[in-house]
Amino acid sequence: MKPRITVITIGVDNLDVSLRFYRDGLGFPTEGIVGKEYEHGAVVFINLQPGLRLALWPRSSISHDTGLAAGVANPTEMTLGHNVSSKAEVDEVMSRAASAGAVIVKPAHDTFWGGYSGYFQDPDGHLWETVWNPQWSEASA
Repeated sequence: MKPRITVITIGVDNLDVSLRFYRDGLGFPTEGIVGKEYEHGAVVFINLQPGLRLALWPRSSISHDTGLAAGVANPTEMTLGHNVSSKAEVDEVMSRAASAGAVIVKPAHDTFWGGYSGYFQDPDGHLWETVWNPQWSEASA
């Protein structure tokens, strides 16, 4: 298997609330909700970088599509890492997320490995880590 991911899909409880958080709150570019004409088809696609999208899809639709029963969401199952180019940018992103309604789980702080990071949760509890890693250039982050 070639290691290539083109879409990261996260399950949401309310597509409209999630759309407002990501588009209006964080400023992520999206055409909004598409696929409403199909049962279980409504989804939001957000272009992250060339070749990678974030999809917001109702948990009920993921359950329907996979045939798996929807379980209790656990925010510690994964994190989404947003690497930035400076400590100041970490603080800016964390502030913007808080203004958009995110729950700040761990304020921005110096890390044990020499970086600077903080964690927030979106309206559905998904964990985002905003991080500056001095070993990574902006181009590789």
